[in-house]
Amino acid sequence: MSLTEYASHDGVGLARLVAEGEVHPIELVEAAIDRIERRDPVLNAVVHRAFDEARAAAAGELPDGPFRGVPFLVKDLGRPVRGWPSSEGSRFAGTGPATADCVIVERYRAAGLVLLGTTTTPEFGIPGVTTSARLGVTRNPWDPDRIPGGSSGGAAAAVASGMVPMAHGTDGLGSIRIPAACCGLVGLKPTRYRNPADPGAHWQVRGQVADHVLCRTVRDCAAMLDATGHPQPGSPFPAPPKQRPYLHELGRPPGRLRIAWSDATPSGRPVDDEVAAAVRATADALAGLGHDVHQEDLAIDQRAFYRALRTVNAAGFAAEMSLVVERVGREPGDDEIEQLARRAYEAGRALPADAAFRAFGQLQELSWRIGEQLAAVDVFLTPVMGTPAPRVDDLDPLGDLRAFDRASAAAFPFTPPFNVTGQPSMSLPLHRSADGLPIGMMVTARHGDEATLFRLAAQLERELPWSGLHPPIWN
Repeated sequence: MSLTEYASHDGVGLARLVAEGEVHPIELVEAAIDRIERRDPVLNAVVHRAFDEARAAAAGELPDGPFRGVPFLVKDLGRPVRGWPSSEGSRFAGTGPATADCVIVERYRAAGLVLLGTTTTPEFGIPGVTTSARLGVTRNPWDPDRIPGGSSGGAAAAVASGMVPMAHGTDGLGSIRIPAACCGLVGLKPTRYRNPADPGAHWQVRGQVADHVLCRTVRDCAAMLDATGHPQPGSPFPAPPKQRPYLHELGRPPGRLRIAWSDATPSGRPVDDEVAAAVRATADALAGLGHDVHQEDLAIDQRAFYRALRTVNAAGFAAEMSLVVERVGREPGDDEIEQLARRAYEAGRALPADAAFRAFGQLQELSWRIGEQLAAVDVFLTPVMGTPAPRVDDLDPLGDLRAFDRASAAAFPFTPPFNVTGQPSMSLPLHRSADGLPIGMMVTARHGDEATLFRLAAQLERELPWSGLHPPIWN
């Protein structure tokens, strides 16, 4: 299979070729390895390379799942893969080979995927960029001087450049949706606990972090959630059951949806002009498709929301770091964790328990208010980001911290609320800037209602197609 032909298919398409005997999984693996070796010197998207293991798996008996033989990458952050090391993007927290797969990786293997390696992430997945002292700078295939987003930036760069048709990501404050927007991909944060969580992963306990994939087509997004998003025995917070496979939703008309849209930011500062024009064009397109569209901003005190969120996350990060310290056997030295992690760790350790729990209660109350407000609509539309993908040098977590905070606030004002509410939220690559950079739009539905998002996303994919648009780093 030629490299161009390989990259022209999504994951469902490649699996179909394997099932029909037109291509062997080893051919797909070799094509993926070839593209990684060609593209990664520029993009820096792949950390651990398990190519010989992948070749052996592809040559053997793969599970007869929906993605049998399709090459795949796993994010290098808190998701153990049997026999593979993990860096967490950190000079302090890396681990040796894992003794077992985590639950989501078990489901990826059961789906027939061939695991090739892991993708870059910033330290502990904290910022919306993929830059770290340990792993370096990951770059955007649309413009290597731009960020690919974070913290699943390595996954996004790998998929957007055609290394693999889709790759695993995690989303705790936007870490699937932001890279999808930067790199022109589809990125869904599913409903809380739609995909499984590992019982021992303490940092998932609040349900703020969700796993899924970054991909180029809506059908890959739907088919993968069908493969992995089934009930998990023992889960105390199961997601509401779906009515039918999500793949079947793609052919169903969405009907006349009630859609509210907003580009209001927590700071009150306007978004970039091109982003503002894009969200208005999306609202107009949705109205033209027959939907009931109106403008409506979130009615909560967003400044209070973000203050509470920072407090809760600092407390959670300090708790997680205490586990790392216990494993390593000592506190991190001055230069062993980066400044963002150091700030969060020290802030969390300084918090009294009553302050942390008070913030958590306030966050839950504000989350409830968002859910009450958005219960009156089917979909809430916003941009994913406040700007097109910033330049790498303008958003550097290793540089001036105040400048980084200001730039982050401008770039990433929209995604976090829906990690807290647990609602499904999807980034779609509907627009481009004058410079040709992707501008992602975010559609969010009620808790448990991925079905509406898939029906609407399929409609938009037909009306505003993006499949023929590829970055300069492609062929």
